[in-house]
Amino acid sequence: MTTRRLAVLTTALGAVLALGACAAPGSTGGGGSSDDASGDGGTTVTVGVVGAGDAHWDVLVDKAAEAGITLELQNFSDYQLPNQALSQGELDANQFQHLQFLAEFNVNTDSDLVPVGATAVYPLGLYSTAHASVEEIPDGGEVAIPNDPTNQARALLVLQEAGLVTLTDGGSSLSTPADIEDSRVTVTPVDAGQTAISLQSVDAAIINNDYVGEADLTPEDSIFEDDPASAASEPYINVWAVQAEDADDETIAQLVELFHDPEVEAAHQEESGGTAVFVDRPASELQEILAGIEENLRAQG
Repeated sequence: MTTRRLAVLTTALGAVLALGACAAPGSTGGGGSSDDASGDGGTTVTVGVVGAGDAHWDVLVDKAAEAGITLELQNFSDYQLPNQALSQGELDANQFQHLQFLAEFNVNTDSDLVPVGATAVYPLGLYSTAHASVEEIPDGGEVAIPNDPTNQARALLVLQEAGLVTLTDGGSSLSTPADIEDSRVTVTPVDAGQTAISLQSVDAAIINNDYVGEADLTPEDSIFEDDPASAASEPYINVWAVQAEDADDETIAQLVELFHDPEVEAAHQEESGGTAVFVDRPASELQEILAGIEENLRAQG
């Protein structure tokens, strides 16, 4: 695999990070990482991320350097671009998405990106300023959920776990409100950015972590959240992804392992406000989960 420039999307993170995704010194293609031409025997890996300024990346870069790996971060502001860049050989790997998002990209673009390591699951919470518990939500009460397909399906699964709705065949990461078989509440899909605001007029709302602060709440204020260890949460495991031909790249595998170094996880946990639930699943299991999601997406399409 040859890394090339995507200069318009880079962010400088200091001397250790050679951002700009410039061609890896000595790279001749055909591999997920490249030997460093400086002659020090090191390896350079370019990884696409969203949020390169997060402190845990600084810690991971240092850990990688100690292991002889020069980690170059390519920062993107658009969630659609890191997968495109990886597919086109502009990156050696990316790390920003969960399996559901990756599956949708692969199916929609006929790509074959694969997960090679897990990072964390971020529980999705149900919030209310009117009720202190799920049990207090009245029959017929209104619950707002995000209306974009990925978050909407997960929100419905959360409501099912909370005992507020029942979904056809137990629901899936592709569920829609049309799959609600039974419900003791009224489910109202709204824009994800409006879920926090909607708390002023509804009994409860499923709110993505990114918007919880807008309601002057913290993740600890949720009255219910999904179980990150459940099968329903598997599509939302965040992963490292590579091109299929690089699935066995040893250097990428080393980076996956370094992500779970206690110092890296501690920095990441602080950034997440204590919401990250770290996951360390074998690549084979992640790839099996991905294949199942993709099969369901193709069947639906």
